[in-house]
Amino acid sequence: MYKAIINKETYISILEPMHAEELYQLINRSRETLGEWLSFPAKTNTVADSHLFIEKSLKNLSENNGYWAGIWYKENIAGSIGYLYMDWRAKKTEIGYWLDDDYIGKGLATLACKQLINHAFNDLQLRKVEISVANKNIKSKAIPERLGFKQEGVIRNYEYLNGEYHDRVIYGMLLEEWKNATN
Repeated sequence: MYKAIINKETYISILEPMHAEELYQLINRSRETLGEWLSFPAKTNTVADSHLFIEKSLKNLSENNGYWAGIWYKENIAGSIGYLYMDWRAKKTEIGYWLDDDYIGKGLATLACKQLINHAFNDLQLRKVEISVANKNIKSKAIPERLGFKQEGVIRNYEYLNGEYHDRVIYGMLLEEWKNATN
């Protein structure tokens, strides 16, 4: 399966059924933190739920409609990143990501995002990459901002989570902007 080396300690690789237990344990350890901003931890209550998620991701991959990969750091799964969908007509995608509490602050999500952005533009020949983040999630918003994404708008009351509505900030990067930023 697909594996991309980021540096000597970090790589991303497609999630496979054999990763279901590790993925579940990772989610379970960071359930409270992840659940503050994302809905999937509340729906991930067993290893079977993680297995089902991985199977769905592999089906999306086989249909050329996105996928999820694990982010590995020092041979341990640290989080996950993926293309949420592929809009081949508009030549765009959206990247989603999350990390276990123990791996936040090491630059792993930023490095993994760079890898997927480069892959989207250089290999998949896409024209646009988007990242959508809860407005109050300052740490997650820092990633697209650090990478030079432009804030394109805010979707108000995007999601109802933990008894409150959350606005969602939409960031975008165009192919020519990425080429200019990385040259």
